[in-house]
Amino acid sequence: GLDDERASVAWSVANGAINTGLDVSIFLTSSAVDWVRKGSADKVHLNPFDPPMIDMIQKVRDSGCTIMACKPCVEVRGLAREDLLDGVVITGSPPMHELIKQGAATLCF
Repeated sequence: GLDDERASVAWSVANGAINTGLDVSIFLTSSAVDWVRKGSADKVHLNPFDPPMIDMIQKVRDSGCTIMACKPCVEVRGLAREDLLDGVVITGSPPMHELIKQGAATLCF
């Protein structure tokens, strides 16, 4: 959710991975889908040692990383494609499973 410091850690770790040249894909579930709802992260800054959340999310987007949002999690919140940031893919878990089958490492927060 928008007040959970673990989210700051997750986006920070993703940014660090991008900085080291790793391919990053993100699969958001439950209240984490709120991070990619248009305008939701604009003023959030959970950890004073990290950049503002919107900056970390934008870096992931700018680097071309895949951001997936769990379809049932999006729907249960009454959200639609137009409510989310451009480029976010609304999907079930199979695309994430395919990445894991291909050897992707996973981190969960």
